[in-house]
Amino acid sequence: MATTKQKQAARRNLDKAREAQSSRAHGSSVTSRNKGLTTAEKNDLSDKEFAFAKERKEPLSDASHVRNAVARFDQVEGVTDAERDEAWKRIKAAARKHDVALEADDWRELFQGGKAKKRS
Repeated sequence: MATTKQKQAARRNLDKAREAQSSRAHGSSVTSRNKGLTTAEKNDLSDKEFAFAKERKEPLSDASHVRNAVARFDQVEGVTDAERDEAWKRIKAAARKHDVALEADDWRELFQGGKAKKRS
């Protein structure tokens, strides 16, 4: 069951998608999908451009990658709570930069019902 905050975030994301689709229909050149990063592009990213810098996991190079990092945040294993705190700060900054709505205020909310094991 979705919360009010989740529904509002989903509506904003849908509005952005509709706007992009309309722009394409009216002749603007708007890319429809990100093809992802090549291995070379990923290797060229600095550690600061990853949610988990030490492990170089979850790149934050664009809106699609930011949403993916949030979706997979609870699946990252073998990191401490301090590393998760730092990763969440980087994700929030990237979300602001790429105009991505986050429905969780804290990364601990993502673990409700999650399967990842935290290392203390």
